Amino acid sequence: MKRTHKVLAVVAAGLLTIGSSALAQNLDVIKERQQVMKMNAQAAKQANSIIKGETPYDAAKADELFRMLNDDARKFATLFPEDSKTGGKTEAAPAIWEKPAEFKAANDKFIADTQAAVDAKPQDVASFEASFKTVAANCQSCHQQFRQRD
Repeated sequence: MKRTHKVLAVVAAGLLTIGSSALAQNLDVIKERQQVMKMNAQAAKQANSIIKGETPYDAAKADELFRMLNDDARKFATLFPEDSKTGGKTEAAPAIWEKPAEFKAANDKFIADTQAAVDAKPQDVASFEASFKTVAANCQSCHQQFRQRD
């Protein structure tokens, strides 16, 4: 009888371990991608302030914003491992993992468009606005396909 209890205890412990590892999520990477998205949102607010004339145009600041977005875009592609599908209040849609080629293509386009904005080196508000509109279109398109809201 005691041996049966020991066997059951070992089996139960094993099942709990398997169950808990199946539920375990990579919360660190979820937090990291959320932080990247917050930084992108802040960059977009700053860009819109420049475009609206609320903030004086500064070519160095424009370059900084586009470089940050480009760096984030390059990093972003690495922030969606299989173990980060759920948890941590993620807004990542299942389509990211169901359609990885499409997600990669969307991120690659964001990288290319932010790099083009960096390379363009806008020297005035009008050229900055044109570059930013192209970059921002990536955000909207990607969010429509690959972001879910509660």
